[in-house]
Amino acid sequence: MTQTDIPTDVPVATAPAPMAPHKDLKWIGRSVKRVEDPKLLRGLGRYIDDVVLPGMLHAVVLRSPHAHARIVSVDAERARNAPGVVAVLTGPEAAARFAPLPDSGPAPDKHVWRVLAADKVRYVGEGVAVVVAETRYQAEDARTLIDVTYDLLDPIVDPLEAAENTDDLVHEALGTNVAYERTFTFGEVAHDFATADVVVRDRLRWGRQTAHPLDTTAAIGDYDPGTGEMVVHTNSISMTWLAFGAAVALGIPSNKLDLRPYISGGSFGSKQFCWRSTVTAAMMSKITGRPVKYVEDRLDHQLNGDQHGSDRYYDVELALMRDGTFRSLKIDCVDDYGAYIQFGVGSHGNALAQVTGPYRITSTEYRVRAVLTNKTQQGAYRGFGADAGNWALERIVDKAAAELGMDPVDIRRRNLIPPDAFPYHIPSGNMYDSGNYEPVLDHALERFGYAGWREKQALMRAEGRKVGIGIVTANERSVYGATEFWFWFDDKDVPVKTTSTPEGVSLTVDTVGNLTVTLYSTPFWGNSSDTVAAMLVAEEFDVDPADVTVVHHGTKGGLPAAGPGGSRLTVMLAGAVTGAAKKIKDKLLRIAAHDMEVDEADLEWVDGGYQVRGAEDARRSTADLAMLAYLVKTALPAGEESGLAANFVYDHPHLTMPKPDRSDLGSFYPCVGHACHLVAVEVDPETGAVDILDYVAVHDSGTLVNPRSYDGQIVGGTAQGVGTALSEELTYDAGGNPQVGTFWDYLIPTALDVPEVDFGHEQTPSPITAHGIKGGGEAGRLMAPGALSAAIDDALRDHGVRVTELPATPERIVGWLRKEET
Repeated sequence: MTQTDIPTDVPVATAPAPMAPHKDLKWIGRSVKRVEDPKLLRGLGRYIDDVVLPGMLHAVVLRSPHAHARIVSVDAERARNAPGVVAVLTGPEAAARFAPLPDSGPAPDKHVWRVLAADKVRYVGEGVAVVVAETRYQAEDARTLIDVTYDLLDPIVDPLEAAENTDDLVHEALGTNVAYERTFTFGEVAHDFATADVVVRDRLRWGRQTAHPLDTTAAIGDYDPGTGEMVVHTNSISMTWLAFGAAVALGIPSNKLDLRPYISGGSFGSKQFCWRSTVTAAMMSKITGRPVKYVEDRLDHQLNGDQHGSDRYYDVELALMRDGTFRSLKIDCVDDYGAYIQFGVGSHGNALAQVTGPYRITSTEYRVRAVLTNKTQQGAYRGFGADAGNWALERIVDKAAAELGMDPVDIRRRNLIPPDAFPYHIPSGNMYDSGNYEPVLDHALERFGYAGWREKQALMRAEGRKVGIGIVTANERSVYGATEFWFWFDDKDVPVKTTSTPEGVSLTVDTVGNLTVTLYSTPFWGNSSDTVAAMLVAEEFDVDPADVTVVHHGTKGGLPAAGPGGSRLTVMLAGAVTGAAKKIKDKLLRIAAHDMEVDEADLEWVDGGYQVRGAEDARRSTADLAMLAYLVKTALPAGEESGLAANFVYDHPHLTMPKPDRSDLGSFYPCVGHACHLVAVEVDPETGAVDILDYVAVHDSGTLVNPRSYDGQIVGGTAQGVGTALSEELTYDAGGNPQVGTFWDYLIPTALDVPEVDFGHEQTPSPITAHGIKGGGEAGRLMAPGALSAAIDDALRDHGVRVTELPATPERIVGWLRKEET
């Protein structure tokens, strides 16, 4: 079937065929120590900055001090003549030699995104030139010798004003600052609002934040002028998808580009592609003919990275009945994308995948305006828009409960999707594969001691203490489908309707039965992919995960692999490993049956080998069969080749196409987990400080693979959610100048700020994935902002304060209190 033959009228409301029943599991579900830990704890992990190649040079980037200005000239002669300098490349020179960076946003030809600005700079920190020298110190010194003449332009900073302004433009070729605008209507929204008893409205502001992993984005380009081949050592976490785009930008055939992965000291979305660092290092290696290392410093990462999160203004309306039953939801969102829009409006796809959360809401209207301003562009940050979407939904639910005089627990319970409704299709079309939400709620309430906390709260408030309790019941979509990259546009404007988001693995059993799994995604970046892969292989072959070797392959000659992102990798690795293991075990079965002269149907897999049913002494272990497979060709069935190896590429577990009129977006994020977070806080009205007194998180992400690692994901995500709710914010002044340059200004929570999280788990297996696994990598961050906002509301309810803007910093809280007092 060709791409153009793919039907667009596939029914979207049908349930997928369920997977085979899940067998008794030996390793999956056990808390296993990470196989990555020994090398990391002993300092033996190899990060990009640890790599030194013979003859390696070092690159630094000259950045714009202006938010908006035309580049009149760039004079780099003094820098080129500086000690140790090997090459200098300016923006106009780069534009003449290299293609723009990959861009999946709307109209990429009208807002061209390059590694260096060519015509004008569009935010403070945008690259203007690259200097390469024998040492980093020499490159840093030479950078100060480059003279750039700018013609200053009025900065465009306020997205609400920018949306209406057609005189001052970030990109003149677009003719507007609104890069994308569309309203999606799902169901009978007008009717549901007209017949509702109550309509609750809210205006909300989700502030800009960013990822700050321990190590920044980095790459080493190593070009061979003789062969025309380019090796790039990179800490990107999306290898295969990066390769073809980088090849185009560099003007190198994709089969001559090899991206080699390295462990990463965290990502949180910041290393989703690493376009800038990869292309910067590679293009300078191509120019010099020597290896070139480029490592972001902290300021590079903050001002010129591609991981700034959502920056949104919401108008939200909820229609409901007086008994608290929800009917319809309207969302109107203005999103400040900064100067470019590399991922399009994909973060709103994440929101639309679970737009109505865990609630029975029959219709939805969603309007998005993606506005360009003179700020650093958005990228991927943990949650990728689903975080803001969850917060906006939970805020309006809390406001509805307050207006109806209902307990926030009761209004949620009344509207939860019942277990017999799964698989459930939300109004936008996405399918929720499975769920049982009330047990999660009940588990969380019991673990938190909700009734007891309400009693303690009353006593503490009687003492004058401002104590509040907050709750959220929220979903976590996982395992994205490629249709979300293009359903934003009409069919006629979509050149290729991509539907594949694959993940490949290779599995090998050696001569004595030892197992090696090769991954084509990144090594460790926090999610313990090696441990997951080892556990999955161990589950299939009845070995210890510690005995499974995990290796990583570069992109050249590798299998397709989309890598992590969207909480997908564990699900996808499970499908890929299961598929590869089946190929090998089927071959082992054929060899065993032939060797023991029995029918294949008479054999069963038991404890790492095949044995005759009912005859434990008649068996062949994996090692026995591997020896035959490699060394005794005459013992193999006719036509069977020697060796034991298999490749398997696993694709999306359940994808349906959007309708042509986009009244239904189809199923594209179907593995949907659920969580309930409860928190108690105390607010000091004099200082605005928020003290977290108790925190409970109960999650259901299908079958748990490694509870030990998953609990780490939850507490890490919750820590980021605490920062989102209370302290972290990237702000700009009226001139487009960043007001945050260091960690004195960008306040990441410390260990003293993050509460001890009391974990609980429920397990509702997915019917569409191997072992019933769902993704859970963004756990915590999708829930904590809403829970903390609700708790602050509750603490300050006597003052009429509601959290409508994040982060709820001490200054903001005091300001809200003073406003209510006047």
